[in-house]
Amino acid sequence: MTLTVNFFVALLVSLLVVPLCRKLAFSAGYVATPSDERWHRETTAIFGGVAIFVTVLSCSVLLGLSGLPVVLIVAASGMFLLGLVDDIWSLKPFTKLIVQIVIAATLLFFEYRLEWTGSLIVDTLLTLAWIVGISNAFNLLDNMDGLCAGVSVIVGLTVLFTLMGQPDTGAEINFLVILLGATLGFLVYNVSPASIFLGDSGSLFLGVCLSVLTLQSGYSAGAGQSNVLSIVAVPVLVLLVPIADTTLVSVMRILHGRRPSEGGRDHSSHRLVAIGLSERAAVGVLWGLAALGGLAGLGMQWLSEDWSSVLAVVVVLAIAIFGIYLAQVRVYEGTESERKEFTTLRPLTVNLTYKRQVAEVILDVFLISLAYYTAYRVRFEGVELAALYPSFLESLPLVLAIQVIILLLIGAYRIVWRHFGLMDAVTLGKAVMLGTLASVFVLVFVYRFENYSRGVFIIYGALLILMLAGSRASFRIISESIRRGVQSGDRLVIYGAGDGGVAAMRELLNQNDCSYQMLGFVDDDTSKLRTWIHGYPILGDYNGLVSLVMSDAIDCVVLGTRMIDSGRLSDLEKLCVEHNVKLSRMHVDFKSLVAVS
Repeated sequence: MTLTVNFFVALLVSLLVVPLCRKLAFSAGYVATPSDERWHRETTAIFGGVAIFVTVLSCSVLLGLSGLPVVLIVAASGMFLLGLVDDIWSLKPFTKLIVQIVIAATLLFFEYRLEWTGSLIVDTLLTLAWIVGISNAFNLLDNMDGLCAGVSVIVGLTVLFTLMGQPDTGAEINFLVILLGATLGFLVYNVSPASIFLGDSGSLFLGVCLSVLTLQSGYSAGAGQSNVLSIVAVPVLVLLVPIADTTLVSVMRILHGRRPSEGGRDHSSHRLVAIGLSERAAVGVLWGLAALGGLAGLGMQWLSEDWSSVLAVVVVLAIAIFGIYLAQVRVYEGTESERKEFTTLRPLTVNLTYKRQVAEVILDVFLISLAYYTAYRVRFEGVELAALYPSFLESLPLVLAIQVIILLLIGAYRIVWRHFGLMDAVTLGKAVMLGTLASVFVLVFVYRFENYSRGVFIIYGALLILMLAGSRASFRIISESIRRGVQSGDRLVIYGAGDGGVAAMRELLNQNDCSYQMLGFVDDDTSKLRTWIHGYPILGDYNGLVSLVMSDAIDCVVLGTRMIDSGRLSDLEKLCVEHNVKLSRMHVDFKSLVAVS
């Protein structure tokens, strides 16, 4: 009951304080003006972080909560002040980094640390990187109305559930509840169209608070829990969206010769808008991914280690594929040739880096390792698996090197994933078969195939084909799903469900504008009735089309067949004119540009 009261008190205070801070920001001139690096279109106040900080601090004092994490509050206050100074005077990135490291070191001194490895030195370095990195990740995530605040609320709720299962976390839970109420109150004014922004003060404040609170979100290494994977996976999954977005932006900026600290419209949210989603839809997608990561993090604490591994792999793999898809979206100005070039690099390195194939290779390395390990798990278990595990580790580098080289030589990295088709799958199949055979040959030559199983490589080959083909095909699925999801406007039907109709559908899907809504096909072939083509139904025959036109159920008809007699075409034209329905035909022709005698 006390937690509920604390939450609603903080929410109410935030709802009252935010408008006051907005008014103060405008009167003092602390506003964000539209620019090429910013997404917003109107001048907007940037004192949202001030409102959240004042709400959290005042509620913590007024509610008289005992045992509040004083060190956390002091460190978060320092991060808030750093962001506020940056909002007002624009500090240099290096200066901000030094202050952030000092704040993280202070928290570390008071025993806020990760316990991932059991090594004091390694855990210390990881803790510093975690606090500083996550704080800046939330800062970078604040790039579209409602995004950072919404993700913070989702992350905070997830952390709240994880902390409730931990001993001696009452103070942190009380603080988190107040933080959630304050952030949610701000979010009311920050959703699109936003009337106030977080500013660096708000994003850094939320980032450091949530980064520290997630330090306790998994089981500690010293707790003797059997599910060791949760030690690392829980906090990573809970903060999946900030981590993934920061990684994507940093890598892509480096590959394009830009500084990671440089601003720009190249975040995950901007890429989602670039492929056709509205701003609210893009933010909603990232909210959904944050919720998915949070649920996966919660599941890690309840599942066995084996099932936790499966869950973590599936979620991380899905996010990786989605990130690679977003990386293909063009958001930078200029051409590929305008990128920064390094003449001292070898052609292979240039090819992998500057044609956006480094992510594909990294993903394939992960998939090859996963397929090889899974093959061992399927073939062996228990004591036998443990005995053969050294053989797996010994041979894995060879298998990886051979398979990646074969994929490169076969041309797997020249495949455009968004247009992945059957023949591309055949190419991958050839590469996997050759890679598997080559791996077996090398193992026979080097190790005389001792302690190795033929069954492992059969299972490995089959799994790898499915994984590689599935990862590539997912691009086409994502692309078409998004394009279909954003369709609006004229209701359209294609007359003809043959090759011509399918070609017309693909051409419509590939158009940049979405001024139509594809309903399906009509076809005179009665055997096609009640069937589906590429997810679209066959709505009927010519008589069905007439009924759709006469009932004003459609706005546009596209002829996708040449197999229509002149009389029926004339009747259809008259019918469309009578009911103000657009009638068009896709025309494909070849025009000679150079005459050859």
